[in-house]
Amino acid sequence: MKSLVTGATGFVGSAVARLLLQRGHEVRVLTRAGNDRRNLAGLDVEIAEGDLNDRKSLDRAAKGCDSLFHVAADYRLWAPRPQEMIDTNVQGSRNIVLAAAEAGVKRMVYTSSVAVLAKLPDGTPADEETPVTLKDMIGAYKTSKFLAEEEVRKIIAEHKLDCVIVNPSTPIGPRDIKPTPTGRVVVMAASGKMPAFVDTGLNVAHVDDVAEGHLLAYDKGRAGERYILGGENLTLREIIVIIAGLVGRKPTRIALPHDLILPFAHMAEFWANRVSGKEPFATVDGLNQARKKMFFKHDKAARELGYKARPATEALRDAVDWFKANKYVP
Repeated sequence: MKSLVTGATGFVGSAVARLLLQRGHEVRVLTRAGNDRRNLAGLDVEIAEGDLNDRKSLDRAAKGCDSLFHVAADYRLWAPRPQEMIDTNVQGSRNIVLAAAEAGVKRMVYTSSVAVLAKLPDGTPADEETPVTLKDMIGAYKTSKFLAEEEVRKIIAEHKLDCVIVNPSTPIGPRDIKPTPTGRVVVMAASGKMPAFVDTGLNVAHVDDVAEGHLLAYDKGRAGERYILGGENLTLREIIVIIAGLVGRKPTRIALPHDLILPFAHMAEFWANRVSGKEPFATVDGLNQARKKMFFKHDKAARELGYKARPATEALRDAVDWFKANKYVP
């Protein structure tokens, strides 16, 4: 069994690739030339250089593969050129799924995100069926992932593809080399560099549980169905308290109103766009997203796939240990 994995140099993708290797799959990974490949170190994988917007490179990568795990995505809360994110996540997903279909790939798992799902204003955990529309999407990332999942659904229906959709919540754990936006929160909290926080909440899942969920979806998932791969719902205050306990620091207790930080986010984005070109410390989209707690339940994945999630503390502990070992945290 040969599996093609996109995004395997990244956080979730590398966890999926490692688990496939453990299960005896041959693994071919699609990666752009010059990508940081530290997450592939020591892994017996075949490298296929290409780009999601280069269809010919995708045709070559998919040739001879039995399965596709399309995990790659442009995940940023701010981008100087948002259209690039939309092109990668929407058109790139279309390109790789069609390339795999034409190459004769038998079964696929497409990695979406809980970012495309509704958030309930009272903090009640949402599920796969909670009503949501494109108008509910805040920012380029959520918009792009919503449109990408819609595009994949359309292709599945039109071409009658055997493709399962998974929606990871907030993966946390080792090998977050970039790190992701959530990983940066963990690093800042563990380093004592988070003097205050906003009132929000996340569904925290261990990255290795999310990877396991991908393989369970491949083994047991129904074509065209979506499955939330989640974990434990925690407020940001609770997350900060857990991290502080792991590193022996006192947690910050200062909660700031969203509207108080919003002007600073506007100024930070202005500076990033006009001067630094670097991602700002706070973004307008990120703050607007944080107004609702991003709580979810993964009952469907547990029931149909046998998916299980370990306590969030274990995910945070493994993340902190890895960040400390790799010098992200003093």
